[in-house]
Amino acid sequence: MSAKTKLYLLTGFLGSGKTTFLTNVLEDLSENKVAVIMNEFGKVGIDGTIVQKEGMELVEINRGSIFCSCLELSFVSALVEMADRDMEYVFVESSGLADPSNIGEFLDAVIVAKGDVYDYSGAICIVDGVNFLDQVDDIETVERQLKFAHLVVISKVDLIDAKKLEQVKEKIREINGKVEIAESINGKVDYNFLEKDLIKDGWLGVEDTTNTPENRPKTLTLTYNGDLTKEKMTQFLDAIKKDSYRIKGFFKLEDGWNQVDVVGNRIDYKTTDNEEPESELVIISKIGPQLIRPIFNAWEEIVGEKMKLK
Repeated sequence: MSAKTKLYLLTGFLGSGKTTFLTNVLEDLSENKVAVIMNEFGKVGIDGTIVQKEGMELVEINRGSIFCSCLELSFVSALVEMADRDMEYVFVESSGLADPSNIGEFLDAVIVAKGDVYDYSGAICIVDGVNFLDQVDDIETVERQLKFAHLVVISKVDLIDAKKLEQVKEKIREINGKVEIAESINGKVDYNFLEKDLIKDGWLGVEDTTNTPENRPKTLTLTYNGDLTKEKMTQFLDAIKKDSYRIKGFFKLEDGWNQVDVVGNRIDYKTTDNEEPESELVIISKIGPQLIRPIFNAWEEIVGEKMKLK
């Protein structure tokens, strides 16, 4: 009988650096058979384009959280399908708004459908060192992700001072006193978690998730067929970012195609070789459909050319 596939769950709030961390892990495992199940709230998967590697299996599950009943069947089916492909590792990158409290239910469903094929090796939660203290008191999901984590990786530690790092660690320990904590810069972590038994102390039982079809956040996709200056793009993003959990996508700017990423007040641009049929931004709204009008107004005022929002 072949060895079980090691299964890791990757959690962390929007913009914490999950995809960057995962990209680095995949480079370390370039000789291994690895699959990724990637979950995004948008209708369009942006991050799948970033992590895609030769020989890697990738399944994208969009339009909600895999821990919500609305996508339960899709998630279990993806796990069952991966079990047939004789992988050594499967990484599940959940949406930043995912509450993984009910992961046990999914693993039980896979056992019923396929047998005991996975060695669940733990949940790794990426914590945004810059924005975490602002997020944790306002957003229940952030606390739930930490509570069910077996390893916490604090990202962006180069962007905060020693005092703030200590405050972040204290808050993490308040929520999960047993979890191991590592630090990361640009997704790189000096810690070989793959060789550790992260769940040696057991893992928390199953609780009901807070992800439901009713509280699914509104996700909007903006597409545009022209070029834009970085100055105008920044003006537009500044106008809508306070009411958005996250904005990301690929956009053609004056210096070519850019990966655009907005978390909190920070706007990042990174030039990329990815050429898309059209420019596209996925916007996850904090205020539901009420964000539609401000987006149109800001775009009309700053850009003044036709775009589509759906």
